[in-house]
Amino acid sequence: MIAYAPGIAFRAVIVLPTMRDGGVLELDRIELNEQTRLLLAVRDARDRAAFASLFDFYAPRLKAMASRSGTPPAVAEEIAQDVMLRVWHKAAQFDPARAQASSWIYQIARNRQVDVARRQPRPVPEDIPAPVSDADSTRALALEQEVAQLRAALDALPAAQREMVERAYLGELTHREISRLTNLPLGTVKSRLRLALDRLRHELGGLRR
Repeated sequence: MIAYAPGIAFRAVIVLPTMRDGGVLELDRIELNEQTRLLLAVRDARDRAAFASLFDFYAPRLKAMASRSGTPPAVAEEIAQDVMLRVWHKAAQFDPARAQASSWIYQIARNRQVDVARRQPRPVPEDIPAPVSDADSTRALALEQEVAQLRAALDALPAAQREMVERAYLGELTHREISRLTNLPLGTVKSRLRLALDRLRHELGGLRR
């Protein structure tokens, strides 16, 4: 268990036994960033102050993430609040050895957005819009396919690279802010982002050609 005291900065690590090639057992040290420590405080101690800090940090970013996908503002607000409520109730499932807090929370958000999209009511006859042209239908289908391909490419990134992309482009953080929040050197942040973007460009290189 890791205790959290508001206003007190500290660096925490977890030590994991890892079996290397040749059967050699080594200990890996994983440094925990601020949000991950807060989430562990929620998980282990149901710390409301830690959860309030997580809520203040992630709620506006989750709302912005939902809005960028075309979700109406009121629905985006509901999604952000619902995701944070799920974070509180599902905190016991969080494992920092598998992902830092951002990756874990953004995955919950993506799943929630999919659920909301699937539950959108089908239009009744009087709400059915006027027929669209074949060109409009083709563009809409192409856009849907591109979004699906982008989501698949993001999910295929290594967790460390995906976290950098989520923080930079979904969380709208600068490289220096990411470095401070993750306790990673600025050069490491830039390197992981560069590798992630190179891989995304390769995976998505055929789009709109």
